[in-house]
Amino acid sequence: MKWQEVRELFPNQFVLVTILKSHEDGDRKIIDEVALIYSVSNEEANKEFFKAAPGNIVYHTSKEECIVHIRRDPLLRVRR
Repeated sequence: MKWQEVRELFPNQFVLVTILKSHEDGDRKIIDEVALIYSVSNEEANKEFFKAAPGNIVYHTSKEECIVHIRRDPLLRVRR
């Protein structure tokens, strides 16, 4: 599902999605295709954001593009 489709189905809401297809442009990961898991209430958005599994993100549909900023910190360890 394209991000625009999610925006049309769930206007002005937080949603939890799985990233299916993306590409990088510098320090940005541009999400091309997602699988919608469910909508998230405003009250629960912060909690859902921090407990999201790898490959999932909580994002607000008011944003025209779904973009994740990549942090490349040499002192930060990332488990893969």
